[in-house]
Amino acid sequence: MKAFVSAGCTALKKGQTLLYPTDTIWGIGCDATNPDAVNSIYEIKQRADSKALICLVSDLTMLEKLTGPLETKIKKIALSKKPTTIIYRKAEGLAENLMADDGSVAIRIVQDEFCRNLIQAFGKPIVSTSANISGNSSPKEFNTIDQPILDGVDYIVTLRTKEIRTTPSTLVQIDVEGNLNTLRA
Repeated sequence: MKAFVSAGCTALKKGQTLLYPTDTIWGIGCDATNPDAVNSIYEIKQRADSKALICLVSDLTMLEKLTGPLETKIKKIALSKKPTTIIYRKAEGLAENLMADDGSVAIRIVQDEFCRNLIQAFGKPIVSTSANISGNSSPKEFNTIDQPILDGVDYIVTLRTKEIRTTPSTLVQIDVEGNLNTLRA
């Protein structure tokens, strides 16, 4: 795994995109602070840049650097063992084209050991979006990833390519009053 972390980190530092296994499904990622790299992902996915992307962080400390201090109830959900993505009303330090038009951003503390190690080695959050052309189904296995995705990314992490990955993260949104609304269980 060390070699994959090192190679992935090198690609991220160069502003490149990568295809990698996450704690949910196969994802396309890049440096979440680099607007050019984020734009590359929109191009690879053939997706409108008006649709925000998910950001992965390694731990609560990295999350709160982006969001500021969080309430205990939000921390508890963010640290859930079940992969849970939370849409925060605002965050700082991320590429603007990663966020929604209203300034909100979806962030998940990653549960996967490889992803956590990659993000820790890189030292910054990374993008995670499903490894499919926009409008197509998310691939359940590495060998079902669309060829344009494989051809479009700069680096492919060939770790756990035989696993079937079918479960997206739970998606929760924080509303104006600070209430949590589950959008996807």
